Amino acid sequence: MNSFGFETGEEFAIAMDERDPLRGFRSRFCLPKIARGEDCIYLCGHSLGLQPKSVREYVEQELEDWAQLGVEGHFRGRNPWMPYHRLLAETTAELVGAKPVEVVVMNSLTVNLHLMMVSFYRPNAKRFKIVIEHAAFPSDQYAVKSQIRFHGLDPATALIELTPREGESCLRDEDIEAAIEREGDSIALILLGGVNYATGQAFAMERITRAGHARGCVVGFDLAHAAGNFPLKLHEWGPDFAVWCSYKYLNGGPGCIAGCFVHERHNCARDLPRFAGWWGHDETVRFEMGPDFQPMPGGEGWQLSNPPILGLAALRASMDIFHEAGMERLRAKSVLLTGYLEFLLKQQASSRFSIITPRDSERRGAQLSIRVLAEGRALCARLTEEGILGDWREPDTYRVAPVPLYNSYLDVYRFARRFLAAVG
Repeated sequence: MNSFGFETGEEFAIAMDERDPLRGFRSRFCLPKIARGEDCIYLCGHSLGLQPKSVREYVEQELEDWAQLGVEGHFRGRNPWMPYHRLLAETTAELVGAKPVEVVVMNSLTVNLHLMMVSFYRPNAKRFKIVIEHAAFPSDQYAVKSQIRFHGLDPATALIELTPREGESCLRDEDIEAAIEREGDSIALILLGGVNYATGQAFAMERITRAGHARGCVVGFDLAHAAGNFPLKLHEWGPDFAVWCSYKYLNGGPGCIAGCFVHERHNCARDLPRFAGWWGHDETVRFEMGPDFQPMPGGEGWQLSNPPILGLAALRASMDIFHEAGMERLRAKSVLLTGYLEFLLKQQASSRFSIITPRDSERRGAQLSIRVLAEGRALCARLTEEGILGDWREPDTYRVAPVPLYNSYLDVYRFARRFLAAVG
């Protein structure tokens, strides 16, 4: 027995699916098929979310308006393109726990990260260091190191990389806070992932923000693996900024337009340096074509160029589903699905694999990272050929994520049975 009352048989998974209040959402997504025409077991929403079937309708509407109206679609379309990005403001704010003025959908994640660091990483002789995870996603590492070099500094002395204790996979809260307290006078920016891409560890963002601000540091988060996966309260927690992509849990499509949060205390901070573009210019005088930049208040003031309407339409289709399902209900199912997966995997003792994601449901989202000690890449490839889609990350990690919008308990049961048989 266990705290959730999970059972090992297939009939338990079927019964859980039958009483799942969110089960109807699965039919609203396109599930890839295996050779014999059956749905694959798709556990890769942490890398690329599935396509909502409604995307076609949302995108085709804009294609029709473009065909029929041309440039007039900016003003006369069924959803005029000029303010189109604002159709996502309410749902985006709801998703990340922010005020609509604090969020904007724009660019790609790393572009937004660079834009935020232009404004919020302002090193001086005393404060010049950036704190990141040692195992941060490579794009974050590249961006951070390039920003440090851009300011004429050396990552060897300006970068603090937080590393787990020997023999552990995840960072401890007390070690993060101790590093902030110890180095605080020299830290210009704390930039951590909301959920670590490799281990699936969810960080205590409120505690980190509070600790960083107490030492005078700017605090930002990369929420690529947190947005749509884990409950967020950005306005309440108070980081200075956050960025995220929209193609993982948010199902916006490959390379979809990303998101950005800037806390409202910076709304009117016109003295913040920024890389400016005309879509961030005060819209009331934008078309006067003046030479001097006047930023919009809030997150919109960091926009650069006209947003891609087709990408926004695809994302809007998914965000409307998130609004309908509700993050609270999605999170409740996610805790059960991921807990069920962990329970099933632990039914078979094996020295060949271990789960490195935290056991505490409050410290993880949908993802479980499984360390496979021998021939893990080959195992992942073999399961993929069988229609089971997770992904492999070097050197030894197999990542799977039962996503509550479209994954079922039966998916989890079938994956666990196949994985355990393959790992031996």
